[in-house]
Amino acid sequence: MPYPALGPVRGSSAYWSQAVRRVTGSGPGKMTGVTVVYLVPHGEKEPGPGDPGLTELGRMQATRTGRWLGGLGVGALWTSPMRRARETAGWIASVTGLTVQADARLRERLNWDGSIPWEAFADLWARTADDRDLVPGGGQSARQAAARLQAFLAGLRGLPGPVAAVTHGGVTAELLRNLLGDDALPRGVLAAGIPPCAITTVGDLNPVMIVSVSHLR
Repeated sequence: MPYPALGPVRGSSAYWSQAVRRVTGSGPGKMTGVTVVYLVPHGEKEPGPGDPGLTELGRMQATRTGRWLGGLGVGALWTSPMRRARETAGWIASVTGLTVQADARLRERLNWDGSIPWEAFADLWARTADDRDLVPGGGQSARQAAARLQAFLAGLRGLPGPVAAVTHGGVTAELLRNLLGDDALPRGVLAAGIPPCAITTVGDLNPVMIVSVSHLR
């Protein structure tokens, strides 16, 4: 399924992008007094359960993302401990020269380990997205997963930026639901999911740009 083109979030992203320039006279990566974080979902992964790595396309996506981040002067790089995220961060680090730091709060909200059929997992994913307080066995609800990612971002406040964090599409979408509410999100974020390496920019827990793929073209 092709991903839709996603632009500024209605009533928020465009507002914040313009506000940044009015207040600081600069782009999103130069917000004075605010730590700007580029949230990067991992690149395209190999199919199958467990903890698969990246495809060749995924490695290319990660490399292009690294070039883009390097051009913005990103000064630190974190990653989810999951293999597909670690590999994405590794390719970004190979371009930027940054040291990769792992943080479990960046992990996905659910992961298919193969213990149940894919169809059952997909149904569980949908049910936990519809009921954000539904806690799957041995896991976290969608709202809880979003809160741990939000806690990670809150802990970066005051750090010299910008910085980047490789995470996952599902938990990033839930974070945006926490910060903005469903009505403010582009429809494709919930319907089609977040594409690999599509960058969401957050400054002081305010989304500046959502799901940008322009650096991959």
